[in-house]
Amino acid sequence: MTVEKLVTDHIDIWSSALQTRSTAGRGSNGKIDLYGIKKLRELILELAVRGKLVPQDPNDEPASELLKRIAAEKAELVKQGKIKKQKPLPEISEDERPFELPEGWEWVRLGALFNSIASGGTPSKSNPDFWNGDIPWASVKDLGKEKYIAKTQDYISHQGLDAGSKLADEGDILICTRMGLGKIGIASCPVAFNQDLKSVKLTSGVSLDFFFNTYSTVKIKGTGTTVEGIKQEQLLNYVIGLPSGNEQNQIVEKVDELMSLCDQLEQQSLTSLDAHQQLVETLLATLTDSQNAEVLAKNWARISQHFDTLFATEASIDALKQTILQLAVMGKLVPQDPNDEPASELLKCIEQEKSRLVKEGKIKKQKPLPPISDDEKPFELPVGWEWCRIMAIAQVGTGSTPSRDNPDYWSEPEFNWVTSGETSSPFIIDTAEKVSMRAVKETNVSIYPPGTLIIAMYGQGKTRGQITELRIAAGTNQACAAIQLFESNEFHRRYIKLFFEKSYDDLRSHAAGGAQPNLNLSKVSNTLIPIPPLAEQIEIAAKIDELFVLCDSLKSRLQSAQQTQLHLADALTDAALN
Repeated sequence: MTVEKLVTDHIDIWSSALQTRSTAGRGSNGKIDLYGIKKLRELILELAVRGKLVPQDPNDEPASELLKRIAAEKAELVKQGKIKKQKPLPEISEDERPFELPEGWEWVRLGALFNSIASGGTPSKSNPDFWNGDIPWASVKDLGKEKYIAKTQDYISHQGLDAGSKLADEGDILICTRMGLGKIGIASCPVAFNQDLKSVKLTSGVSLDFFFNTYSTVKIKGTGTTVEGIKQEQLLNYVIGLPSGNEQNQIVEKVDELMSLCDQLEQQSLTSLDAHQQLVETLLATLTDSQNAEVLAKNWARISQHFDTLFATEASIDALKQTILQLAVMGKLVPQDPNDEPASELLKCIEQEKSRLVKEGKIKKQKPLPPISDDEKPFELPVGWEWCRIMAIAQVGTGSTPSRDNPDYWSEPEFNWVTSGETSSPFIIDTAEKVSMRAVKETNVSIYPPGTLIIAMYGQGKTRGQITELRIAAGTNQACAAIQLFESNEFHRRYIKLFFEKSYDDLRSHAAGGAQPNLNLSKVSNTLIPIPPLAEQIEIAAKIDELFVLCDSLKSRLQSAQQTQLHLADALTDAALN
């Protein structure tokens, strides 16, 4: 089977083998990797370096003759004083040959193909005269994006070049030997480079493009604990298969042709995925924009007929979940019952409970809350619902981190202690760290009862805005807000938690600060929340549970189908190689 036929006959496998990149935290839509097309690109290069991409021509000069000319070229350059004489490279053992080469090819060490190799450097950062010049200065971050390097993120001056860097000539190959092993680029103009890169001049008998493609398949293994790297000697000793110059050119031409096909396939796939996501978002918007229950039912029926095709990515299923939550807090998920006791009565009961707790000295009396203006209300509520602030229905507190310098706070662990990173789980049933009784008595750590809702006010990545619920008594660090609801009904608590899950992105947008924006107690406490009648809160929680089971079933089936497609892509790749 020709490679073109391998691509076209199985185009459905290559394009439908998708992988959702995992992302930390709830409320995050994973990005999709085009796994099948990535595997196809790798397969094309692997076939190329094994001599299986283009047919061999028996009239081609064997690579052994090419190697003789390369050796003669090097000897002449040494004689002219243009390069230094290289140390002899070790013989290539059978164990170093990963597969059988076609007739006319030869195994060769990379060092045999290099006329010279040089290390770069970094001019002193403390001297501004060395920087912001007009000479491109390449580092690891400039490799891996494009084949040819002309522009770089940093530039140095001629003084900087003289003070601490080297200049690669046009046509030189830059290879990462530290921090980005496997990355490679071709200088399309004179380029300075840092100490993590090597500049290599190839012999005239090796095509730049062929070497670029071949090196991309070499399995580079570095050493080191913090940052992996390879020594120059290791780089020189890597082994590749070398064909004649004519076949090198044919391989490069075929690789370019097939990679162009992959580019087209990739663009079609991305366009299709974007169009699908826009369609999903548009149709879901018709649900939240429905003016009444009758219109909503019609729109839902229209969408439900096409569930399998509409919700065919994890991102679309997550969007469906968010829409369900949005409908819930807008009062559109379940029908209103005019016989339900209105939310105003629930709020009166909560006020009475607060007064009782103040009278008993269990909580402090709150200052009167500012009235909620019409501008603050994002949408109109059904009859019987009420807007209120979280601090009107809950006590909001936080915690602290006992000094790490005092072993007495940590050596006798007695109380669970939650960090913001632990809010990624829906419930807290244990904590990674625990604090002592002395820590609770002498620091600002408060122990909150089970049922307390915990919101991360700051943290790395997706942490900020996450909500969890304590199933155990626990304190928190200062990066968490603890919400203790005055109403003890578990469905009320479930509704409030669902509201915050829906409001994840909204809450994050209220954060302030520089490199790592944070929330604070005031912003959490003043969060505006729509309160339904208590009876409707129970119905809402039950309906969400029912619909989320459907969503999770869709996601499970999707993940199973994705795994099948990934296995098919892998099997097709293995079959083509073997």
